[in-house]
Amino acid sequence: MAAGLGTSAHAAEVPAAPAAPAAPTAEEIVVTAQFRSQNLQKTPISITAISGDMLTARSQSNVSQIAAQAPGLNLQPGNQSFGPSMAASIRGVGQFDFSPAVEPGVGMYVDDVYYPSLMGAMFDLLDLDRIEILRGPQGTLAGRNSIGGALKLYSRRPTGSNIGMVQAGYGSRNRLDLRASGDFGITDNLSARISGAAKRQQGYVDVYDFGCVNQQGSAINPTSGGIPATRPTGQCLTGRDGNVDYQAVRAQLRYHPGAALDILLSADYVSDNHSPAPTVLLTANNAAAGAVRGSYSGVALDSRFVCGPYCNYENGQMPADTANGIPYATTRPLGTSYEGYGFSGQGDVQISPSLKLTSITGYRYFHTVYAIDGDLTPLPANGANTDMRTRFFSQEVRLNGKALHDRLNYTLGGYYSDQNTVYANVQDLRTSGLQFASLGDTVPAKSFALFAQTSWEVLPHLTLNGGIRRTHEQKDYTFSRRFANGATGQPRVGSLDEQTGAYAETRYDYRANIQYEWSPRVMTYAQFSTGYKGGGINPRPFFPSQVQPFSSESLKAWEIGLKSELFDRRVRFNASAFFNQYSNIQLVLTSCPLFTPGGAAAPCAMTANAGDAEVKGFEIETTLRPVAHLSIDASLSYLDFQYKSIAAAAAAGANGVRLTDITPYTSPWKWSIGGQYEIELPGGSSLTPRFDVAYQSTFYTQPRNVPTSAVPAYTVMNGRVTWRNAARNLDVTAEVTNIANRYYLVNVFDQTTAGGFSSGQPARPREWALIVTKRF
Repeated sequence: MAAGLGTSAHAAEVPAAPAAPAAPTAEEIVVTAQFRSQNLQKTPISITAISGDMLTARSQSNVSQIAAQAPGLNLQPGNQSFGPSMAASIRGVGQFDFSPAVEPGVGMYVDDVYYPSLMGAMFDLLDLDRIEILRGPQGTLAGRNSIGGALKLYSRRPTGSNIGMVQAGYGSRNRLDLRASGDFGITDNLSARISGAAKRQQGYVDVYDFGCVNQQGSAINPTSGGIPATRPTGQCLTGRDGNVDYQAVRAQLRYHPGAALDILLSADYVSDNHSPAPTVLLTANNAAAGAVRGSYSGVALDSRFVCGPYCNYENGQMPADTANGIPYATTRPLGTSYEGYGFSGQGDVQISPSLKLTSITGYRYFHTVYAIDGDLTPLPANGANTDMRTRFFSQEVRLNGKALHDRLNYTLGGYYSDQNTVYANVQDLRTSGLQFASLGDTVPAKSFALFAQTSWEVLPHLTLNGGIRRTHEQKDYTFSRRFANGATGQPRVGSLDEQTGAYAETRYDYRANIQYEWSPRVMTYAQFSTGYKGGGINPRPFFPSQVQPFSSESLKAWEIGLKSELFDRRVRFNASAFFNQYSNIQLVLTSCPLFTPGGAAAPCAMTANAGDAEVKGFEIETTLRPVAHLSIDASLSYLDFQYKSIAAAAAAGANGVRLTDITPYTSPWKWSIGGQYEIELPGGSSLTPRFDVAYQSTFYTQPRNVPTSAVPAYTVMNGRVTWRNAARNLDVTAEVTNIANRYYLVNVFDQTTAGGFSSGQPARPREWALIVTKRF
């Protein structure tokens, strides 16, 4: 006994020699891009996969932020006139119009359920397991046909682990973030997971009363243009745009009695209420002819109303102006309200060891209301308010099978969706002498598709992949054109009231892919695929002559790629190069003199087929683990867009599309680099600093590339330091975004053609936050 006690005491005083640390390697990421679980490096698709932990490490909490590190992807918040929407494009193919008459060019999915609209697509990254970004046409690899690519968000599933997390953060402008999640085991076979988030923050674009700021005798505006002050001297601030007031909750219930059956039911709710999007006036040059004067006769819409980099003079006042043919006031409180909820169910049934049936059912409803002062001045020049309600149901069924000793994997599937949107709005365009209301444009749309996908290892290391899809779509659009009080609208637009346009089409898409594994860590592939985006009827005719159909656009895509893990998996290097033939490109024209009374100066927002183009480029992603605890990731993409022909409707007029232009929201160059290093501290705790830099070259927000529609290139730096305790259940993080306090724009709304002004949305200035996370 004495000898034993002595030995124990000695062992406690002299710790055993630590085991040799494992060589640092790139983490393995599992994706489901080909309808089955595969290692990212074995999947012959140009795909970026981001884990939930990496999203946190990069201080990313909003879906638009992931574009900074994803090559070829551009996600920008919608301009003020488009409400809580998003512009999305991949490799120059996408959509920035939220109208239900057009389809998103980039498919958005949450847990494999298609999200049908760009409205409300600025998702919070709530309790995610991973994000998959698939570049190129995804017609045979996704439930809904997606011509440009797909963005797929996957939530963490319940496991019955009885673990959870609570997080609280405080930062710039009274930022307050609260997040929590819990995973609960109810029985041996039944588990649940609940997660929620709430965010608050003050805005960063000040709204001032113009008359108050520019008092009589001011050097800026000696006469104030006759615009009176509505606020006392010294109290000119009326509000702030760009605030945050967001809540979301998700609940999941999973029944998993064994490998043969797995059923997951989900429900979520989102509420987002805030002031108008943070917007500033960039240019103004309108001589105030006609109805733009309103009650301020002789006041020009000019540079006196350009407030500054982080301020504007909006007030939302749009009084009646009977002298100029505007008999009704359309004043509304400025702001945005979005409320949405959804339900989904996914069931996996293992029919046999080589056959599995999957069913994915989804239902979503959202309602958004917002009002804007488009010219950002006290002049009643450009105002609008929107009320949109959308319901969406989808059903997808897949049969996954294996044969030939698991050398052949195949999927047979079907997809159906039914969408109905009621789109009511008021457009008060006094720069053009127009006022009309859409008391309820109705847009029913249905889609039905059958698809097949197969992967066959014909020889050791040589695999052939192929797919085919047949899609039938139909969509109607019924116009409503009234005055704000419900009376039939002005003669120029009133004849559109209760008119209906219809669209229906059946299309086939294909995919052919060959991959070869040169070694267990090096694979190459070559692929040809097609995709399309359905056509329709121009949803925004200002005159009957602008009720024009537009055809579907299509894409033929060639791609080669390399996926590799080198130097004992310390280096992951993936690259791809592509060449696309892009036909019948759908764009929203801001100038359409062929269909506009009075020529190009009259308003136009007509969706039309602009022409054909060739697009080529390359993308590179790499992850480095040179030494233990050090991680470096980087990406680079280049895109060369070249029109080959321009349609007559798009080329007409002085502001027509030119062969030298490129599609909106397309940046030729993007790159990013980031790194973090975990420093071990005495007692077992750690300190991990991280630094990220991202660059995006200039892009344009209109088909005609002019300076007033340009978003200049920008570089952004973010930093973060995290302390983690020895038990790994407590994190304290300090983060700074936009470290250099760089002023840059994320969107531009160019109305110089018809309205004589342009506005832009500045990015958030430098912000700091302190975040505490507790796991249990």
